[in-house]
Amino acid sequence: MSYFYIDNTFFTLLDYPISYLEFYGTIAGIIAVWLAAKSNILTWPIGLINILLFFIIFFQVQLYSDMFLQVYFFGISIYGWYNWIYEKKINIPIKVLELKSILFLTIGTLGLSLIFGFFIKNIHSIWPQVFTKPAAYPYTDSFVTIASIVANTLLAKRYFENWIIWIIVDIICIFLYAFKEIIFVSFEFFIFLLIAIYGHWSWWREYKLGKL
Repeated sequence: MSYFYIDNTFFTLLDYPISYLEFYGTIAGIIAVWLAAKSNILTWPIGLINILLFFIIFFQVQLYSDMFLQVYFFGISIYGWYNWIYEKKINIPIKVLELKSILFLTIGTLGLSLIFGFFIKNIHSIWPQVFTKPAAYPYTDSFVTIASIVANTLLAKRYFENWIIWIIVDIICIFLYAFKEIIFVSFEFFIFLLIAIYGHWSWWREYKLGKL
């Protein structure tokens, strides 16, 4: 069980202690995102490993909004896994959102981030037995949570715009996790950013070829 503590060091890199949780969670996450960019269905089962390990990490570093996000990720990954199997059978192409849908998702994401951020900011007062410390960066963390839910849902439904949202989320997370001193996870999101840029290009190419 000691492997599931963020302060249990697996190895040290450039004077930074990397825990078992960070290492295996990060590797699984990088592989899962790369497979998503390649439209490979194995992104979902491998992503489940990342989700379970990151749930534990975020609880331990008081990023409670991100912790709750992993619960959603678990459910949507099961759905995405099934949906991609189904879509592969009937060959549904990559889709794009209409402008009104983009506006609705933008306003909804910002509004829900404020509401959820207020809740997360006060969660240690609501459930002090479980959340013994105040949340770190509650509003920023909540935006990451809500935006990630939107992006992952669009990914599961094979909407191209998921990669634009992931690029924004990844940039924020690079700094957020660096501030919380989980540097290996911050580095993971730098890799995610590069993969998201590739995924944006790859899916757009696939979409345009499908329009020919």
